[in-house]
Amino acid sequence: MARRHFFAFMSRMKHIKRWALMRNTWQEDIAQHSLQVAMIAHALALMRNARFGGGANPERAIALAVYHEAPEVITGDLATPIKYFNPGIRTAYKEIEGIAARKLSSMLPGDLQPQYRPYLLDAQSDPEWRRVKAADKLSAYVKCVEEMRAGNEEFRKAAESIWREIEAFDLPEVRAFAEEFLPSFQLTMDEMD
Repeated sequence: MARRHFFAFMSRMKHIKRWALMRNTWQEDIAQHSLQVAMIAHALALMRNARFGGGANPERAIALAVYHEAPEVITGDLATPIKYFNPGIRTAYKEIEGIAARKLSSMLPGDLQPQYRPYLLDAQSDPEWRRVKAADKLSAYVKCVEEMRAGNEEFRKAAESIWREIEAFDLPEVRAFAEEFLPSFQLTMDEMD
């Protein structure tokens, strides 16, 4: 039986650090980030179903979120100011991410490649993708809030920019999550008790 490297590569998510251009009071990696995004995406989908007319697939949202940063085990995490510096760089980086996703897919046995295709190669066409992207922004905002609470003002402008992106999502579940859950991240453990 052939050796497959897919999960060995995925286990390296813990080595890919986020926020490389920023001074961090604590370092976040893409494994930690992906778990938080998965939890938030799941909550957004559940809120959609419970409060805003349904139609969401919470389990699909989790799976998409778990793998939303997978290509970065090959590419690394390119800092946002660089990634979005101009349309040419953005397009080139998307192409590089696609190559990395295809490489990861090729590390799976042939019979599993079609099973993983929706998460690695076709995620952006999935109806849950908008919720995953919203969860990604909410997670980034949480990181900014936690850094500022620790006295790191370097994250203030990032928080403001990310907040504007969160507000641009026209999803009632995103607004509800922000109103109900984000304020707690401003509190100490004693204040939440």
